[in-house]
Amino acid sequence: MIYELLRPINNELITYIDGLQSQCIGKKVTFFSGGSFENEGRYNIAIIGISDNRGNGEGVSIVDITKIRKAWYSLYPGNWGVNIIDLGDVVAGERLEDTYYLVKTLVADLVRQGVIPVFVGGSQDMTYAMYRAYDALEQSVNLVSIDAKLDLSKTEGDVANSYLTRIILEEPTNLFNFSNIGYQTYFNAQEEIDLIASLYFEAYRVGEISGNIKLAEPVLRDADIVSIDMTSVKSADSGNFEFFNPNGFDGREICALARYSGLSDRVSSFGIFNYNNNKNETLLIAQILWYFVEGVNYRSNEYPFVSKASYMKYIVPIEGYDDLIFYKSDISERWWIEASIETMDAERKVLLPCSYEDYELAISQVIPERWWRTIKKSVV
Repeated sequence: MIYELLRPINNELITYIDGLQSQCIGKKVTFFSGGSFENEGRYNIAIIGISDNRGNGEGVSIVDITKIRKAWYSLYPGNWGVNIIDLGDVVAGERLEDTYYLVKTLVADLVRQGVIPVFVGGSQDMTYAMYRAYDALEQSVNLVSIDAKLDLSKTEGDVANSYLTRIILEEPTNLFNFSNIGYQTYFNAQEEIDLIASLYFEAYRVGEISGNIKLAEPVLRDADIVSIDMTSVKSADSGNFEFFNPNGFDGREICALARYSGLSDRVSSFGIFNYNNNKNETLLIAQILWYFVEGVNYRSNEYPFVSKASYMKYIVPIEGYDDLIFYKSDISERWWIEASIETMDAERKVLLPCSYEDYELAISQVIPERWWRTIKKSVV
């Protein structure tokens, strides 16, 4: 029933795709024509447009992502083994909550069917609907937002800048960890930055990540949901001069973050939001999609761990603490650190993605911050 509410892509776009060269992505994608959808193992990724932009606080604003689709389907794929379906668009409901319901239900059903939903267009508050989908999946959620703002406004009715507040406060509270990548201090109240720290969440300034893009990889490897706000990209690279931002990620950096997101075995839903509804940034969004799919294609299937036989174990004694235990994959050479989390029922051990630099810090008797935050958060 829920798929009958989607609007398949129009005939004009189908005609455009028909005219592309046979090697283009558009010739290798299945286009949903309406009715029901049962995956049965056929597809790995579903592209879905969102036309509802009301969360930006500017009234009813319809986003047309046709230009993005034209740019995306005109690109050539890599040597991919993933299968993609374009399910069309989520049409704006009568109320914003109606759109949330449709997005939430789509995410829950697609994830159950082993399909990664990739949303394009719409305002970033749609991240809230993606998050609420995991209620039905009965799991805790790690959310990563690539955004210049933390979106923790206390102003009533400020949907665009307060969706994270709603996620944190609203029951049921499935959020285990939130990470922001790319915030710019002058766009955020100090109280908001302090709140993130007090909740033992993570926030990385744009300069930190631009200086060492690899810092973001363990964070994205640990995510269930990744949400990109296109205003986190500087206008010189995005082409968005309506909401001008002189600073932010460049095109190469945002594509690298998308690829890390795709590479993560854990990421099960992905969104690119706050498209400015004109052609200026369409090619960049198309390339972000390209790099995400590229990442999915090269996943190592190392999460969840089934056997530790393919991992080298390193034990690091730390004065005043129990030994820190690290694992390094023989397949991808990525690192994990073991952490004990206290739950309502018992203590359990988890493997937290980390970097080689975290291992080096531990050897120098410095506790890695990601490990420390996780331990503190589980105790609170």
